[in-house]
Order: sequence, then C-alpha cells, then structure tokens
Amino acid sequence: MKQPVGGLRIAVLAGRGKTGRAVVSALAEVGVDAVPIGRVAPDELPDQLVGCDAAYLIAPNMHPDEPVYAATVLDAARSAGVGRVVMHSVASPHAPAMPHHLGKARAEDLVRRWGGEWTILQPGAYLQNFPLDGSPIAVAYNPEARFGFADLADLGEVAATVLVEDGHHGATYELASVAASVSEVAAAAGANVEVTTPELWADSDGAALDERVRDWIRAMFDYYDRHGLPVGTLPMRALLGRPATTLEEAVARATTG
Repeated sequence: MKQPVGGLRIAVLAGRGKTGRAVVSALAEVGVDAVPIGRVAPDELPDQLVGCDAAYLIAPNMHPDEPVYAATVLDAARSAGVGRVVMHSVASPHAPAMPHHLGKARAEDLVRRWGGEWTILQPGAYLQNFPLDGSPIAVAYNPEARFGFADLADLGEVAATVLVEDGHHGATYELASVAASVSEVAAAAGANVEVTTPELWADSDGAALDERVRDWIRAMFDYYDRHGLPVGTLPMRALLGRPATTLEEAVARATTG
C-alpha cells in the first residue's frame, strides 16, 4: 500500500497490545484515523465502533472462549454499521492438539458468516516473541523444528493493507516473514538457546499461570516439539509488495531501536 488513505476511520480491538499497536501504527502511516479499543463492557462496544468503516478483531491472548468474544464483536459491528472486519487468527487454526487454535477456527467460522466484508489473517509465531538482543533464548521444544515466523511490523503493514484496500473480501492469508528454526533465530541474534521440556516449563515458568492457560501452552509446546509450525512466506511478500523482513533486519531493528 503506497498512497495515503484519508477519510477512513478504523477500530482496532485490543489496540493497546503488542499486535494492536503495530496495526494502529501502520494505519496511521497511511493517513487512516485508527481507533485503539481496549477492554470495554460488551454493551458499550457498539458505541465505540460507531463511525468506523472497518474493525480489526484481535481476541485477548488465550481467551477462554474466543468464539463468544468474536460473536460479541461482530454483533457490535453490525449494530454500529461497520462494513468490514479483519480477524487476527493464527496459522494452522484447525490443529486439534492445540485448544486455543481450535477456538480461533470456530471464531473464523463466525467471521465468515457475519454478513459484511471479511478477511482473515493467519500469522505464524512472531519473531518478536524472542529476545533479539543477544540474550539467551529459552524454549520448551525442539529448537531445530521448522517455523514460519512473522515480523510484527510486516504483520501490521499487511493488516493495514487489507483493512483499507478492496479485493480482500473472502480471503484467508497465512503470513510469515521468514522460514527458520529457533536455532537459526538465535544464531542471527548471536544468542544461545536454552532448551527445557513442556513438563519442566509447567513446573517452573508456567507454575503461576491459570491451570487452563498452562495446559494450553504446554499442549502448544508439545505440538511445536513434534511438528514445528511451518508457514509459507509468499503471501506476506505479495501483500507487502516488497521483500519481507529478514532475520538480520529484525535483529538490527531490535538492537538499534
């Protein structure tokens, strides 16, 4: 997306979180009035969306019932006259071993049937989930497993594109900037990898989490250990209209600010 898009007003649910801030920033760069929306009561949400042309639907992380959350947002969008919804989902949402992925799959179904224009983005894990400043990278799965990692800034730019451009209604895009293993990410950052197991993670870093969240994350780590999370990189490049961010570029950005 090259030209400024003035006159549009777009709501970003969870707009003050890591993903939401990236989307808001990318929208602002092309002249869109981006409205970050934090946690509000369901009956207040339609008023927050009034006057918005589109909405970016991000559910709170590890939400206990994402389909219910999505239904609430979609009802509010209809009430407010919003014409387009873009959902932030996840790569491989139908993987039965990961409960939070399945929640997103069910939410996707609601988005596809909500009645207005829709697009679904399915990003891989973020590169920015790891420290890229040379600090040790700790994982509870095989560091050689293959992933499609999404750069957060790339994701924000793509989200802005599909929110304002025509031609994306009915599309579902898997998004990754680079195909790599955790070991390759660590090598690019000049970092060591510290490997544990899902079981040991649950007894240490995961011990303070809610039991449901801990079990869901442990299931995710077990899946990663066996299968990784491969995601193709072509859709990201095509939607950006330029090469996606490389590991080296992501590291340089993290270390120089």
